[in-house]
Amino acid sequence: MASAPLLDRDFLEKLERLTIHWQKSFAGLVGGHNRSRFPGSGQEFLDHRNFHQGDDLRAVNWRAYMRLEKLFLKMFQVEPRVPVRLLLDTSASMLAHGGLKFDYARKLAGALCYVGLVCLDTIEIQGFAGRLMQRVISTGGRHRIFGVMDGLSALRASGATDYLASVKEFIGAYPQRGLVIIISDFLDDKSCERALQYLTDYGHELMLLQLWAEEDRVPPWTGELELRDSETGAGMKLDFDDDARQRYTRAFDEYCAALQTMAMRSGGRYAGVVTSQSLESVIFGDLIRVRGIA
Repeated sequence: MASAPLLDRDFLEKLERLTIHWQKSFAGLVGGHNRSRFPGSGQEFLDHRNFHQGDDLRAVNWRAYMRLEKLFLKMFQVEPRVPVRLLLDTSASMLAHGGLKFDYARKLAGALCYVGLVCLDTIEIQGFAGRLMQRVISTGGRHRIFGVMDGLSALRASGATDYLASVKEFIGAYPQRGLVIIISDFLDDKSCERALQYLTDYGHELMLLQLWAEEDRVPPWTGELELRDSETGAGMKLDFDDDARQRYTRAFDEYCAALQTMAMRSGGRYAGVVTSQSLESVIFGDLIRVRGIA
């Protein structure tokens, strides 16, 4: 019996008029739907510059030449097809709570991929844990979404997270700057902020989508507990009460706020996504509000 698709057709139809939004101007390929300040061949006039040997004579402003006897080249607004790369956390922590986070993350990735494909953006989804893992790539139209969903359904989560190693490998593998969307719970033993800063220093624009279950933020447990890390297997014994729960939730919120500050400081975006939310409310609410999509 065939498994149900990640996203049904009715939901995909609702995404038709959306576009993935980015703030920066990137030197990309003509064909995207976000304006760039890079000059090139387009339809909307941008500016003039002096003519240089080898320039296309068809772009010369001949009226200006008749008046000034100098050659000026007309430049137009380019609509670049900017690389949109989505890093999807496939570490073992995403399998917590019965795999709820991982299933939600794959559906969110599929929805964003469809939005990009409709607008002919180049979409590449790359799983990561201790290093870059499985890859799902597609470009050139909405009809490619079914192959993308098959690829997402085939992804498996395991292993410990190493953001720094994964980011260094990503930068080496993808030299062209673009928009990097990261879907993750961002829960690991090592700070991920240094790795994320590497991406922004290299010239990428970040959209951080932090995914968590209600239990990640407000643990329901009480009493003497022995917890075990889902990625490393390390154990910890503690006595959990209401006061400890409040301190934990406060620390969790401060960590989320730090990720948001880091993303926004570099011109990126951040959204916290709870798995109890409907996917539709996240797409048409949270992501539009933070200008991740428009």
